[in-house]
Amino acid sequence: MDEAVILTREGLENLKEELVNLKTVRRKEVAERLKQAIDFGDLSENSEYDDAKNEQAFIEGRIQTIEATLHKAQVIEDSNLSAGVINIGSYVTVRDVEFDDVEEYRIVGTSEADPMQNKISNESPLGAALLGKHQGQTIKVEAPAGEISYEIISVSFDKTKEEA
Repeated sequence: MDEAVILTREGLENLKEELVNLKTVRRKEVAERLKQAIDFGDLSENSEYDDAKNEQAFIEGRIQTIEATLHKAQVIEDSNLSAGVINIGSYVTVRDVEFDDVEEYRIVGTSEADPMQNKISNESPLGAALLGKHQGQTIKVEAPAGEISYEIISVSFDKTKEEA
């Protein structure tokens, strides 16, 4: 059996929006590009045609990937989470004990992870170490540069409010 894909409610909605956009907007755009490229004639040396075909293949592949992900999606509902306990969907503020750097992360499933947006996977070293912990606890995480200690400053399931 296929393994479930863990998603937050926000992640599920983002995938659904992307799928609608790919099917209704991007498919039409690339079809128009293909039509224009074909009108140029000789397809053997037509870079516009090749680019459009490559984009079409990418779009169709992405549609298949999203549909498969949605089919296997297991949504983590905030209402099922224990207050103050870090789980998938939690917003967590941590302080690097050694350097006193403070960062906020959202713990998400691997398919939603995006370090540039501070969304870390529940399977990453930091994400895995945070799961099940509470505000005020200190955790140690093995990193390539060595062990890093983090103090958990706050835990929330809603980015707009902090919970203990």
